[in-house]
Amino acid sequence: MDRREFIRNLILGSAGLRFGPDLFSSTKSFPDMAVVQGESPAALAKEAVAALGGIGRFVARGDRVMIKPNIGWDRTPELAATTNPEVVRALVELCFEAGAKEVTVMDNTTNQAQRCYARSGIAEAAKTAGAKVPFVNSFRLKKMPLKGEWLKEWDVFTDFVEADKLINVPIVKHHSLSRLTLGMKNWLGAIGGPRNQLHQKLDEAMVDLAAFFRPQLTVLDAYRILTRNGPQGGRLSDVKLLKTVAATADPVAADTLGASYLELIPSELPYLGLANKRGLGEIDLEKLTIEKRTV
Repeated sequence: MDRREFIRNLILGSAGLRFGPDLFSSTKSFPDMAVVQGESPAALAKEAVAALGGIGRFVARGDRVMIKPNIGWDRTPELAATTNPEVVRALVELCFEAGAKEVTVMDNTTNQAQRCYARSGIAEAAKTAGAKVPFVNSFRLKKMPLKGEWLKEWDVFTDFVEADKLINVPIVKHHSLSRLTLGMKNWLGAIGGPRNQLHQKLDEAMVDLAAFFRPQLTVLDAYRILTRNGPQGGRLSDVKLLKTVAATADPVAADTLGASYLELIPSELPYLGLANKRGLGEIDLEKLTIEKRTV
């Protein structure tokens, strides 16, 4: 399937609508992915999770939950360089509704953390919903065995591995080096050390990190996407308004869908093939059950 056919199928809704195996063993069948369109980012996030069977499938009473958005840049939400704060707020609220004991929202930012947390709107939105929103602390870094095919060990913020559940909330963005940044690359914000060195073998690094963290849920923010000059952006002309949020337990499928919004196909992105071969998820969306809703 070439790029034009792949993207046309997704836009028309023909790809991924056939019934496939559920990602969870359950007496009730749920879709593998939900894609929701509408006006309110918060409503879209809640509807996407509801379509998968509800937050209770991913978060249990008493859980300590870590929500990992992209807060890396000193940008406002309108510039689509960071995850939409309303999507983050909605997920925090859902976790508490499921009985979570504690919800933390955190990222190892590229620009100064205080500016990124404030200007992105994420700190205020998450705190309003009751989450803890700490900055990363270098004293919480610990060298850990990642057991990856390329990354054998790396400095990881222990906050992420001590959580009971992980929810990855990337935004769909262009990236000048890797062509895009989605869910798997978002895990670079959970580690410390000389992260620029990972660009030597970025595809392998992203897959090794995804295999290590293994989130219970990925919520893809495509309300606004950054189509050029990523990952930092800075111009409204580079932003496209899609008014879409998707949710899935399959991190490979999430990134495959996100790539389509940037008019890229899986064969153009080596890390997706590597992740699929590692058993991290499905690269062929036609094999999945995808439910599409409008709210």
